[in-house]
Amino acid sequence: MNFFNKLLTLFCLLAAGLMPVAQAAAQQGPDVLVRDVTNEVLEIVRTDKAIQAGDPQRIMALVDAKVLPHFDFRRMTMLAVGPDWRSASAEQQTRLTDAFRTLLVRTYSNALTQYRDQTIDFKPTRFGEADKRVQVRTEVRQTGAQPIGIDYMLEKSDAGWKVFDVIVAGVSLVTNYRSSFAQDVRSGGIDGLIKSLEAKNRALEAEQQRS
Repeated sequence: MNFFNKLLTLFCLLAAGLMPVAQAAAQQGPDVLVRDVTNEVLEIVRTDKAIQAGDPQRIMALVDAKVLPHFDFRRMTMLAVGPDWRSASAEQQTRLTDAFRTLLVRTYSNALTQYRDQTIDFKPTRFGEADKRVQVRTEVRQTGAQPIGIDYMLEKSDAGWKVFDVIVAGVSLVTNYRSSFAQDVRSGGIDGLIKSLEAKNRALEAEQQRS
């Protein structure tokens, strides 16, 4: 597992906890949302034997229930694709969003079983009632390793706070994908990028089935 995948593993452990019920999410501040639900989900991961054993169905169910409703995947896809997003048709934008969401969910599902003894340090967050965007800073600590910063970029919507980017050790998740996405578009256009994402999803699905 390379360095960035290790960081994604840690991000996954946090991201899996960002989905309380809709009403509570709309009322909670972004820092409280991240802190409370992260602590709750990490306790689940520590005690769930099926997740620890790598049960793909159990893991996918957890990610589907906890991650998807609280992330703005369309916004994340738009940021990752960059200027090429404007040249995509409405249908292509939908396919891109679906494929990128599936890629992230499968990546995080594969990483979720890597959790062992990490602890999370939540940094103070300053924001006002009128603020629509907030950065929530956290730090992952593990015995024998340097702490790793994971910062969440959230935007307020009618449904509550939504995550639209995650910065892992100073590296933006959406920016990390942008160069490879641009290369795929240069090689095969928007359809080429869609095919590339769908191929990666098939490979991850096959890997899960083999494990």
